Amino acid sequence: MSIQSNSKTVPASFADLAERLMPSVVNISTTQTVTTTTNPFPFQFPPGSPFEDMFKEFGTPQERKSSALGSGFIIDEKGIVVTNNHVIQDAEDIIVRVNGTEEYKAKVIGADPLSDIAVLQLETDDKFTPVSFGDSDKARIGDWVIAIGNPFGLGGTVTSGIISARNRSIGLSRYEDYIQTDASINSGNSGGPLFDMNGDVIGINTAILGRNGSIGIGFSIRATRTRRSRASTRTLAKAPRTSSCRRSSNTAARLHVEPPR
Repeated sequence: MSIQSNSKTVPASFADLAERLMPSVVNISTTQTVTTTTNPFPFQFPPGSPFEDMFKEFGTPQERKSSALGSGFIIDEKGIVVTNNHVIQDAEDIIVRVNGTEEYKAKVIGADPLSDIAVLQLETDDKFTPVSFGDSDKARIGDWVIAIGNPFGLGGTVTSGIISARNRSIGLSRYEDYIQTDASINSGNSGGPLFDMNGDVIGINTAILGRNGSIGIGFSIRATRTRRSRASTRTLAKAPRTSSCRRSSNTAARLHVEPPR
């Protein structure tokens, strides 16, 4: 007696899929100016002390450049890139690296902080290889996925896993409905794609559980939230949201969920 199964075959290798998709995944680096005030006194006032605010004006403001790394993916041959909003928020300069070597300046053409999604335009006339959005609503718990990104500045890193859960609310944004995966996601993976076995983007890697790197619990924004940006990137921030999930004010703190920027 044979038992019929509708489950998909375990892939022998992800090599062909990774080779096809990697030219469409980009590394993003940003810089911004941060102003800090130094303490001119050889002592510190305790937090909440009335003298703390009184002597703040004696500090010397100092500016320094701060840099950050993230990931993204190309959705149009004209150089339109999707990433997380927190990757490029407040950035003064955005540099996008394609294929590990080619660098381009980029500008923000759409952003939705509430959903943590941003869209960039590469400032060039070059043509690129785009990827397509899949239907994340059809993704099932247990399906194989791969993540490609720029963890710790190591561009072109491929990791694999499965969809561990769906419809997660983790307290990072106002509108939530995350895909949970055990594909390794680390600092620098933010904004990178989560692919299904067809090579379609079903999620944007956004957050991890824990403060010391991946422990096998990562979270991705569903692709169905961002697919509309392909048709109208400039109105992304005004696009209607489909999820009614509300933010839980203490969930992120309780779970130690942090964007892997």
